[in-house]
Amino acid sequence: MDLASVDHLLTTTRSVRKRLDFDRPVPREVIEECLRIALQAPSGSNTQGWHFVVVTDEAKRKAIADLYRKHFQAYLASPQREYPEGDPRREKQAKVRESATYLADNMHRAPVFIIPCINGRPEGLSAGQQAGLWGSILPAAWSLMLALRSRGLGTAWTTIHLAAEKEVAELLGIPEHVTQAALFPVAYFKGDDFKPAARLPLERVTHWDQW
Repeated sequence: MDLASVDHLLTTTRSVRKRLDFDRPVPREVIEECLRIALQAPSGSNTQGWHFVVVTDEAKRKAIADLYRKHFQAYLASPQREYPEGDPRREKQAKVRESATYLADNMHRAPVFIIPCINGRPEGLSAGQQAGLWGSILPAAWSLMLALRSRGLGTAWTTIHLAAEKEVAELLGIPEHVTQAALFPVAYFKGDDFKPAARLPLERVTHWDQW
C-alpha cells in the first residue's frame, strides 16, 4: 500500500463548493464505481441497510435546490458560533459562510446529487440506538467522498435540505421508514492543489487514559 498516496487523500479531501465544475458532465459509470467502493464500508451488525439516491434529473435537482435555498436563509440568519482568539476555526468561519452561500446559489447547477440514506428512523431511539443508526451510513458516505475525490470529483457534506426531508422524500419516492443522512452535490473539481487544513493541535483534543 502506498501510504503517502493514502495519507494525501485522507488529509486533503476537502468540502468543495466554489471549485465545482458545473458545466462538465459526470458519467453514470463513474458514480456507480464510487458507490461500489462505498458499499465496502462497515455497518452495524453488517445489516447493510444503506441506500443512495442519485439524482440527475434537472427538474428534480432544481426542486431540491429550491428547498435547500429556502432553508439556507434560516441558516444564514442564525447566530454564528463564537470561537476563542487563536482558534484556527475562527479565521475560516467567514470564508466558509461565503463559500456555503455560493453553493446554495448554484446548487441546482451540480450535475449529480447523491443522498445517502439508511433504513430506520432516529425518532424515539435511545442514544446508543441512534449511534448505531448513523454509524451504519456515515462510514459509507465518507468512503463515497474519498472515492469521488480520487477520481477528480468533489462534493460537500450538506444537511440543510433535511429541514425539508419530507418534501424531498415525496419528490423522490423515498419510503417513510428511510432516513436521509446528507445531500452531496457532485461535480468534477477545478484544480488539484488541495492541502491539509488548519486544525487544532493534537494535544488539545487527545486524552490518554482519562479526560
